[in-house]
Amino acid sequence: MAGTALTKPEAEGHPKVGALIRARRRQQHMTLEALGKSAEVSVGYLSQVERDHATPSLGTLAQIARALGVGIDYFVSAPTAKTSLTRATDRNRFSLDGSSIVYERLGTDFPGSTLSSFVMMVPPGYASETVAHEGEEILYVLEGSITQRLDGEEMVMNAGDSLHFRGNRPHSWSNHTDQPARLLWTGTLALFRSTARPSRQVAAVAKPGLKPVKNKKIVNPQEKR
Repeated sequence: MAGTALTKPEAEGHPKVGALIRARRRQQHMTLEALGKSAEVSVGYLSQVERDHATPSLGTLAQIARALGVGIDYFVSAPTAKTSLTRATDRNRFSLDGSSIVYERLGTDFPGSTLSSFVMMVPPGYASETVAHEGEEILYVLEGSITQRLDGEEMVMNAGDSLHFRGNRPHSWSNHTDQPARLLWTGTLALFRSTARPSRQVAAVAKPGLKPVKNKKIVNPQEKR
């Protein structure tokens, strides 16, 4: 699951994800090169993220978080599913600061759970970064159309199409149309299972990177990687 988008944050006064990553990296005395190698993210892209010139997808952020010895919830405040049942009419939505992707969290956490699952609303013109990571993914197009790239092969996926692949194969995708796309993403990449908590010093600034949104209107952004 990958993506990069640049939009104006809806809330002011909250630290952006890039600043939080940079602060944690420096706290760990890591160079950009060391973090990029551990997270399997290019140094150039990581530098853009830290300077808030690019916004990572949840999957990429999870790789960065793991390399920094923390869980993804160190950087974001996503709604937590309290039960295994979610209702379409009242499911919580959220988005990452700087990204136009809107996520609906479907899965919950319990001992031994390995799956993460989201419904994603993808605006026209969105283009993701190329990533490769552990685990596997299933992508199912609910509405609209996307262009998926996998190991250099490009394929157009329309409503009803699905793709199952290993995450270590380089992949990216984009919405090449003038209409929003709605996707179901499921994978074994751990996103909200923490490995560590922020220290008191960083916790003062390490607050929401994800913002709850209700019925967020998807606009037609001019987005670049």
